[in-house]
Amino acid sequence: MFSGIDEVDWASMEHAYGPADDVPELLRGLASDDPAEREAALDGMYGAVHHQGDVYACTLACIPFLFELVVDPGVQDRGGVVELLTSIGGFDLDEDDEAEIDEDEIEGAANYAMAAAAVTAGAGVFFELIADEDPGVRLAAPLALATLHRHPVRVLALLRERLPVEPDEEVRLALVEAAGRVALRHRPLAERVGKWLGLLASRADSPGLRLAALAQLARCSPDGLPGDVVPVVSGLLREMRSAPEESGVREESAGTGTGASPGGIPAREDDGPEPGPDTTPAPAAAPAAAAVDSDPVEPIEPVEPVQAVEPVQAVDPEPVAPAEAGRGEHVATPTLVGQLRSLSAQENAGRGAPWAADLLRTLHVGLDDRVGDRTALLADQLRSPDRRQRIDAVRMSGGLIRAWRGPYEELVALVGEQLADPEPRLAEAASHVLEELFGLAAPAADALAARLAADPGGWVRTWAGGPPGLGSTVKALARLGDPRAVPALAAALEREQVAHDVGFAVGHLGAAARPLAGPLRRRLAEVELDEGAYDRASPLLAGLTALRAGEAAPEVLRVLRGAPEYRGEWLRSAALRALGAFGPAAREAVPELRALIRRPGTASATEAAEALWAVSGDADAVLPVLIEGLQSDQVHDRRSAAVALGALGPRAAVVAPRLRGLLAHDELWLRVDAAIALWEVSGRTRETVAALLTAWEQNRHVRVRVAECLARMGPVPEGSAAAHVLRSELVSVRRHNAMDGGYGSHDIHEDEKLLALCRQALRGTGKGSTP
Repeated sequence: MFSGIDEVDWASMEHAYGPADDVPELLRGLASDDPAEREAALDGMYGAVHHQGDVYACTLACIPFLFELVVDPGVQDRGGVVELLTSIGGFDLDEDDEAEIDEDEIEGAANYAMAAAAVTAGAGVFFELIADEDPGVRLAAPLALATLHRHPVRVLALLRERLPVEPDEEVRLALVEAAGRVALRHRPLAERVGKWLGLLASRADSPGLRLAALAQLARCSPDGLPGDVVPVVSGLLREMRSAPEESGVREESAGTGTGASPGGIPAREDDGPEPGPDTTPAPAAAPAAAAVDSDPVEPIEPVEPVQAVEPVQAVDPEPVAPAEAGRGEHVATPTLVGQLRSLSAQENAGRGAPWAADLLRTLHVGLDDRVGDRTALLADQLRSPDRRQRIDAVRMSGGLIRAWRGPYEELVALVGEQLADPEPRLAEAASHVLEELFGLAAPAADALAARLAADPGGWVRTWAGGPPGLGSTVKALARLGDPRAVPALAAALEREQVAHDVGFAVGHLGAAARPLAGPLRRRLAEVELDEGAYDRASPLLAGLTALRAGEAAPEVLRVLRGAPEYRGEWLRSAALRALGAFGPAAREAVPELRALIRRPGTASATEAAEALWAVSGDADAVLPVLIEGLQSDQVHDRRSAAVALGALGPRAAVVAPRLRGLLAHDELWLRVDAAIALWEVSGRTRETVAALLTAWEQNRHVRVRVAECLARMGPVPEGSAAAHVLRSELVSVRRHNAMDGGYGSHDIHEDEKLLALCRQALRGTGKGSTP
């Protein structure tokens, strides 16, 4: 094994962490008899040689040796190596990607292409592995074939032939998943695959297999789903809960004798091979050479990128372990791979079907914008007697609400019911989801208040590496504006170190949090103005700003005057925002503010001028400072000046030509701020609306700001371009800020705010202006 490995000039190559001269040791470690050494080697391959999916020269040099490993039956844990090869060779560079490659990325793109070619060239070996004695290898091989093999028709034939003789349920599911992957990558085959999946979904021999078929059908051929998909899936879940744990070879799938068709379902006349080239099934363990060389190439469409499952929540994530996790001998190791295995084992402990959650996630992603079906399915899952299924449903509910608009009252109420469950993971998952919902969490308000009262120990959470923070139940209730959160916030203000997010929670409570002004003021007066002043004072200043607590002006002035050098600029900005929010109640700060505006063109002068206007209304004093700020070299400072000038209204009409000139600036956000300020100082809507609508189409993240301005302008004219844009937004089911691969904690709140502003701007412009 590894013939020629020492002849490779590894030292001349690099991986993510420097010279690649340690790669031979990693490769040999993958073949070790010691499970800890194998795991450490696999961790090193992912951590350095294939770091975050990157392909280096040393990654390319590894490919032949990785193939040697996967075909040697004496090597243990080969399933992990098959997965590694699949990842290395499975990158698809489509035409859009190629058009966006710059000079610095050419080498990396070439490496991806060479890796794909090299691994694909050897993909015939995976035909042999589909019937390997090691179930971990059989689990990884189907997806490798679906991702890497050049001839998808032959792959499909093999998957169908293997399914009825495969004894392991999880491997059977992998065969079905691989068929779905083939259909997604090669769209001309989608109808053929969908037909087979439909038969499996209705007639397969196990509820898990039927659920897997439905999940893949949703991904690759959603029109083939049954009209009653929700009750069908709910029935399958109940059947899976009540059935004994499945094991061994089923009587009806022990072979492919007369009367059976591929997939373990009865044969029928319309289930034969479809016309077309290359429809003869390959042997289950065909030699690699025959699998590649004797097969004519079938014309297919360009390969399409595939997203398999919906992103997992950042809070309390579900780890995904390598495919061979739980198979063979494994030991606890400090590697990332080992930690993922350990977390996955904890998560799945006691589950009869740990793969069911993945199937349901896949099904939900496939259902896409069918919000009604997805909501009904999740509601059924949340009523399940199986706590683990409810944990999965809570998490998936968060993903659904985060990405799609819809009526969620029933679903939210069911999530709220989980707060009272004695299983801490379930209650915690529910509180984290409700925390993100802001106003949409209203149906769970009483459940949140009950949990808050029952768990005072969870009001504030402490962390080893940072400041304490409010518990998710407190934040969820506060974001609803529910006064029942006030006692928890008051208790947080009495702790030695105040939670870093207490001020933002106060901001959502409005007048209900007014009793907290005194404690906030007292704690601010106690803050030592040393290097840690910003961390201690900023949450207090945020709370006082939200309450517009002008009586705290002396304490805020003390902070403004004594801000230390370290993070002093940030601390002064927070203090100036507070004084501006206090308005005329902070009149004693006027001399200090006048002193700060004597350095026009700086960020602090602009902030001080904005505060001075709010406190004194002296436009003559602040206008020259803001005009100077509008000419700053820093885009952020120019934006701040534009916003402040807009607040002056007609008193700043003289700057209209300058603001109009910024409508052609390269920076989109500056154009938006300038356009809004132009309307505020001049009252002219035509130029402003045109600029705002252009920005709306260019960047979805400006839409809330644009809608705020349109709403303040009054009802938009019926039939106008603005009315069309706003109505189009209101009928969209997808949230405007939904992202694939990530999300922000305020995404739902911002999108709901956008919808409310669109309705407000349209109000009175015609029948049906609000949905």
